[in-house]
Amino acid sequence: MRTFKITVGYDGTDFAGWQIQPRQTTIQGMLERALVKLTGERVPVTGSGRTDSGVHALAQVASFQTPNWRASAAELGRAMNVHLPATIVVLHCADAPDNFHAIRDAIGKRYRYQLQLGGIRSVFDFRYRWRVKGVTHLEAIEEACGRFVGTKDFASFQGAGSPRRTTIRTIKACEFIRELPSDMPLGLHGERISIEIESDGFLYNMVRNIVGTLVEIGKGKQSPTWVDEVFVAKDRDAAGPTAPPQGLFLKRVDYPDSCGVSF
Repeated sequence: MRTFKITVGYDGTDFAGWQIQPRQTTIQGMLERALVKLTGERVPVTGSGRTDSGVHALAQVASFQTPNWRASAAELGRAMNVHLPATIVVLHCADAPDNFHAIRDAIGKRYRYQLQLGGIRSVFDFRYRWRVKGVTHLEAIEEACGRFVGTKDFASFQGAGSPRRTTIRTIKACEFIRELPSDMPLGLHGERISIEIESDGFLYNMVRNIVGTLVEIGKGKQSPTWVDEVFVAKDRDAAGPTAPPQGLFLKRVDYPDSCGVSF
């Protein structure tokens, strides 16, 4: 039996999320279908997390085991790509220790959320950015980002339907990034910003709920100090709306050196 770790990138637009679902096309389902063709058996693939419908990944991590692949791990990755659609790609495939587990061994993740502020809809970016109008207080967003950093109870930012044993998480970074101006004339596609959040773990819809809260501040509806009040409330209704899925990217998953995998 061999254990493999794969790093996968995907455009989630046309998929019903990561997890296999009846009569739905999913990332996990496409990976397992490719492995059936290569190994002759159904190989369960475990992702580091279950991204929702429409959410993308720059570097999702998954693990699986099979005794039916004799060639190198690199060759397995290339062979999987032959059987995957153009919107999913195995970026890296390597042998991993027998006890490696993509979920259990993860110690942190970093997400990126992309926004377009104002302008007209871009036919190229609308699948990858949330286009919002009326956001002018960018300095307030940047100030508010700092209020999320640290070990806190994120109960107000947890989406319904997936309760956890604890809602306490440690955010290591919440960064406001002003991107390079578009080369479109007259700024037709508005201003582009991103929010990158790194944490030891995330609650359901936590990033999208944080971004929705930051947008309310950016519109001037609330001040940056409102974030502190939302934390105290421990009530989802106290925070801003849930940002739509298309702007969200899983950027990186971290593992300890003791796992024997450093990529």
